[in-house]
Amino acid sequence: MLVTEFSTDVVAAPDRFALWEEAAEQSHIRNRLHSNDRDDFRAGMRALDLTELGVAALAYSHLEVARTPRLIRQSDPEVYQINYFLGGHGAVSVGKDDTALRTGDLLVMDSSRPFRGEVHADPGSWSHMTVQCPRELLPLPAKTVQRVLAVPISGRSGMGGVFARWLSDLNARADELTPADIPTLASVTLDLLASVLARCVESEEMLSPDARRTALRARLVAFMERRLADPDLTPRAVAEAHHISLRHLQQLLAEEDTSPAAWIRRRRLERCRLDLADPRASAHPVQAVAERWGFTNPTHFSRLFRATYGMPPRDFRNLVLTACANGQGQRAE
Repeated sequence: MLVTEFSTDVVAAPDRFALWEEAAEQSHIRNRLHSNDRDDFRAGMRALDLTELGVAALAYSHLEVARTPRLIRQSDPEVYQINYFLGGHGAVSVGKDDTALRTGDLLVMDSSRPFRGEVHADPGSWSHMTVQCPRELLPLPAKTVQRVLAVPISGRSGMGGVFARWLSDLNARADELTPADIPTLASVTLDLLASVLARCVESEEMLSPDARRTALRARLVAFMERRLADPDLTPRAVAEAHHISLRHLQQLLAEEDTSPAAWIRRRRLERCRLDLADPRASAHPVQAVAERWGFTNPTHFSRLFRATYGMPPRDFRNLVLTACANGQGQRAE
């Protein structure tokens, strides 16, 4: 099974923390755990098994963890654990140094090194995500990774933001994934992570050509996604912004069986389709929706929409909104 869902709500309140300890020990490196809420510890986990790589989303309001020398001597899987903090705040300590953590931070820990951590998060929502990978799988020298251990890396912008978004998408789309996707998902996760860490220590030249290409492609896609509403977003503009040739850009996206122009067009049409199917946006004229997502020519937009979805945009909106009004449909996804 690719995805495993877990909640402490399946047992009575006094037994919840013990159940969490058992589940965490199976899914993560072994730590000593404590919580201020242990009398009624409400927590959840969504784990994605990528064979040698594990990705998990965790939810709880308060948790303290300690990776002690004794636990390391008893069992050391020799893995890196990457934490992405989705909400709340916390701190981590390695030796005598304390580091504050906040929403959007990425943090790398090593199972062979002692540490202590504490997280306060909003109950009822994912508090953070973790990635666990064997050290030998990460395509970077160990001495390079050691330089960024327990150092907060921003997941709010740059390559850190690309990697954080990738993790969030893995969690959101976990139920859509199949075992056949595992090799690709694991490879992309490792390449993006390696690129983030290499950037932090200015060692991107250490990455393999495949890892650099994967990371660059992810940056390009994130750049285009952020600028879909800009009518001046063109393949040439994307290439120039990243200091690469238009031909190189085309080659990178050809590996995904698309072209820069086709990717931009498809994503703009998908955004328009969502807006046209949204009852809350029904007062906005069709052309206003099109212009919002970079289509400046009404005739061209209508022709593209009809070729893609089988009907003109106005007819699509009327059909969906009528179905919603009659209680026969839901907003298109």
